[in-house]
Amino acid sequence: MNQTGHAVAACDVVVVGAGPAGSAAALALARAGRSVVVVERGPFPGSKNVYGGVVYGRVLDEIVPSWWESAPVERWVVRRSTMVISGSQSLTVDYRSPAWGTEPYNGMTTLRARFDAWLAQLAVDAGARLLTSTVATGLRRDGGGRIAGVRTDRGGDITARVVIACDGVNSFLAKEAGLLPSADAGHYTLGVKEVLSLDPRSIDERFSVGPREGVDIEILGATGDIAGGGFLYTNADSLSVGVVVSLPSLAASGRRPEDLISDLKAHPAIAPLVRDGRLREYAAHLIPEGGYDAMPRLVTDGMMVAGDAAGMTLAAGLWLEGVNFAIGSGDAAGRAAAAALDAGDTTAAGLDSYRSDLESSFVLSDHKRLRRAPGLVLSERFQRQYPALLCELAGGLFTVSNPEPKPGILRLARQAARHHGVRLRDLVSDGVRMARTFG
Repeated sequence: MNQTGHAVAACDVVVVGAGPAGSAAALALARAGRSVVVVERGPFPGSKNVYGGVVYGRVLDEIVPSWWESAPVERWVVRRSTMVISGSQSLTVDYRSPAWGTEPYNGMTTLRARFDAWLAQLAVDAGARLLTSTVATGLRRDGGGRIAGVRTDRGGDITARVVIACDGVNSFLAKEAGLLPSADAGHYTLGVKEVLSLDPRSIDERFSVGPREGVDIEILGATGDIAGGGFLYTNADSLSVGVVVSLPSLAASGRRPEDLISDLKAHPAIAPLVRDGRLREYAAHLIPEGGYDAMPRLVTDGMMVAGDAAGMTLAAGLWLEGVNFAIGSGDAAGRAAAAALDAGDTTAAGLDSYRSDLESSFVLSDHKRLRRAPGLVLSERFQRQYPALLCELAGGLFTVSNPEPKPGILRLARQAARHHGVRLRDLVSDGVRMARTFG
């Protein structure tokens, strides 16, 4: 699959980045009969990518029918848990569905080095050309100043009528094209994870699942005074455990992200699950979490932006998704480029069906509806006060206080709220914000 020779001189479309967005775009274009070259800076697709580990497959149903028969699945997620922790306490809402472990499946854990290579190979099999170990150093322009391909660090320029930038968070190509505004650190988080080797039988026993069944645990309150959250996912013979933290909050704390992971692994709710895990991999990656309002312009003459380069990561507390949005946006970009080439119009107007397609699909409709979620989830009360309040309330409810009579729930709630400085008007205000955000 890897082709590291000299770059081709010309093609219809050049896609920069062989992540899920880039490969989905290339696959759509190759199937449409267009010549497409994918430029990937890593030695193979997925070598430079980092993420927690869950892919939701509905977006693949039409792109790769029966994708579950060939995709590199680690485990099928049959349990989804949301945990809040405070001090040594924890409270978990746990949902389990055996149906998620059968066709057509809901979600899977996977490793990006395998998943990205699989999706890129589908594009290659359909006719795309993949150039690895090749960096797109900038945009190529014709005599009139119009975007007409990319420059590379090996083999010269690649001339193309359309460029699809899937070059990741803080896209250099989108910046050069004037599509990406100046970076705001508040719109980014840092994801840091460890992959811990653990034998499959121990994983099955500790997480109460069967072979190939997996668990997705999202954790609020896992990062102390730093705004963010934690996660724990099960793979075939390993665990992915880590944190996602606000850049400004991390910088202000003076703490190291690896220390946050150590603290999370030592928590009484997590320690028994990761015990004896051997460190296989440590990785960190910037994540665009500004949401809908922080997205760049998606189209200009001769160019589109997709995936993380377009800020299409949904960070809404209950939903932490990125790969499915990358695939959806990449597929839409590829189809829009093919239609524009067929019509002979690759100006911004000719490519604008890309934006309209995204607006009518889950990609932008979900982001638009949940545009207020990042600010809500990363707020002080949601990060610190509410996890502590919920844990104290649960502790009061389940503590047997004989011979004293059992306290009422409202009394316990008022006590916990006063203890943690949460006012009734704050609860009402945040309740209204949640209804508007998630309703």
